[in-house]
Amino acid sequence: MDLKGRDFLTLLDYEPEEIEYLIDLAKKLKDDKKNGVMHDVHRGKNIALIFEKTSTRTRCSFEVAAHDLGMGVTYLDPKGSQIGQKESIADTARVLSRMFDGIEYRGYGQDIVKALADYSDVPVWNGLTNEYHPTQLLADLLTIKEHFGRIKGLKWVYMGDARYNMGNSIMIACSKMGMDFTACTSSKYFPDEELVNKCRRYAGQSGGSITLTENIDEGVKDADIIYTDVWVSMGEPEEVWAERINALKPYRVTMDIMKKAGASAIFMHCLPAYHDLGTKVGLDIKEKFGMEELEVTNEVFESERSVVFDEAENRMHTIKAVMYATL
Repeated sequence: MDLKGRDFLTLLDYEPEEIEYLIDLAKKLKDDKKNGVMHDVHRGKNIALIFEKTSTRTRCSFEVAAHDLGMGVTYLDPKGSQIGQKESIADTARVLSRMFDGIEYRGYGQDIVKALADYSDVPVWNGLTNEYHPTQLLADLLTIKEHFGRIKGLKWVYMGDARYNMGNSIMIACSKMGMDFTACTSSKYFPDEELVNKCRRYAGQSGGSITLTENIDEGVKDADIIYTDVWVSMGEPEEVWAERINALKPYRVTMDIMKKAGASAIFMHCLPAYHDLGTKVGLDIKEKFGMEELEVTNEVFESERSVVFDEAENRMHTIKAVMYATL
């Protein structure tokens, strides 16, 4: 399958067969790496990583994957570039694409990474925007396929605030790949109606389904995957924290919810997770709201059902597959 020159901005742009191809390619590259088989097929090429939002997993995944493929990497943090400040996005794209073979962007609106792609002569990859997180979804799909041996027909439940990048991206992935997606949360936090309707059309073609429910027992029944993410992003005002914590507290992933889902259900989280007091944010939450765990309990996070660190590793393998294929 020829994906050379393609941008990777959202799974909406990819057909199910192309997504499946990237997952299988990632598995092959993962096996090669484990077996010491070199695959530095892009030796001599260089990529730029633009990070307006910092990250541990995304940065490390792109850098290690690029090095494995033989490429050089230039990292531009929020203070390391003039994008959107002294230089327009369009001009930045045209300059960087004269110097680099690929550009990654992690930051704010989808319109920014879309503009980079529109004005760039080289592939642009979305490392995360407010609306979509496609590289995370490839890692999640690879993890699911490794665990269950298949993807199609599984029930994937997202609990929490489903309006942004993770809720959107999981719903898209399920609709494309013939999975049953359920957003189990307060109706205020359901995904955008226009995107829901678009995904229902995709699901009609793939054999999947889209369900939105506030009922926990109904939502998690017969689930294969229970997924959550942080409820509040850093930088949002304290009143947002208080409102969202109160609304989403019933949808925290507990061992009781995992039992309701069924004996074979796994727990997934894109990380970081507020499951204990091991972080400054966790301590702040404890001080302000009296809670030692937020979106998931430590019991679930550390249980045998949790595959969160398999997901974290697979970020690197699937990002490598995207770069391998599009370059």
